[in-house]
Amino acid sequence: MRLLRHPSSGKTYAIGLLVATLFSGAIAQRQPPLHTLAITTPEQLHDFFRYTGQDIPLISGHRGGTIQGYPENCIATFENTLRHTPAFFEIDPRLTKDSVIVLMHDATLERTTNGTGKVSDYTWADLKKLRLKDPAGNLTRYSVPRLEEVIRWSKGKTVLNLDKKDVPLALTVQLLQRHQAAAHVMLTVHNAEQAKYYYDHIPGVMFSAVVKTRAELASYEQAGVPWSCILAYVGPENKPENKELYDLLHARGVMCMISAAPTYDRLPDPAARQQAYRETFVLGADVLESDLPIEAAAAVQSLAPKSSGKAKYFRTID
Repeated sequence: MRLLRHPSSGKTYAIGLLVATLFSGAIAQRQPPLHTLAITTPEQLHDFFRYTGQDIPLISGHRGGTIQGYPENCIATFENTLRHTPAFFEIDPRLTKDSVIVLMHDATLERTTNGTGKVSDYTWADLKKLRLKDPAGNLTRYSVPRLEEVIRWSKGKTVLNLDKKDVPLALTVQLLQRHQAAAHVMLTVHNAEQAKYYYDHIPGVMFSAVVKTRAELASYEQAGVPWSCILAYVGPENKPENKELYDLLHARGVMCMISAAPTYDRLPDPAARQQAYRETFVLGADVLESDLPIEAAAAVQSLAPKSSGKAKYFRTID
């Protein structure tokens, strides 16, 4: 084995061992590419969610996804999902005691961290010392992220859908304005009043809006919120009554979303889950929100049209 003397330190290295170490390190660090959504303007975001009848089935990772070793509402989990499939992500902003917006679904810490008590009783300095748990309750090396950090990470990679927890609407407006994030951050709204407030304060904003009935559909029209900025959440089940809503919303250019998180994701049989995921799209929905986005995406991959104007938004990056 040849030896190599470092010119400045004078230390001697075995060349074969050095090369092998560097090579094995490079292999270990190599990751699959990210499947991203190349959306850079609010207009593109609106076009991405516009119903055309030739749309690629879309997957939303509920809190990022549920997989062993990865916590919910965590950048590492989002990246893991994107290494398998393009997706956007429903996430949960909450306020700390000192008004920092972090990601946490529950109002309390026990289920998802090694902390106890209410999120709102802790400062950001306190929370960042905690560690997140994976779905099985195992402690990971990941910590609670700030929403600002996640917004910066997501730009050019994916779209974030902010659920409504305890963050005042005005603070959400300030955050999106400060980061000029309307091109890759959308907002969940539970009624037309919330949508109208955001629409009046954030140019180009996009919504995931609860539209489960004809009355709710009419309320958005009465509020003057354009359908061009709405993705409609119609509920958690594939049921015959959905067809009327699908037809009404599709006629307005609106995509429709079903959430499998409380229903089909919980089926114990993988084959039954996959069948339910496929049926969601066959019966007329356009978007599936799931705790199992990697599995759901694989199940519906064959349903994608041979050509779609939306294909331009799907990219892979290292």
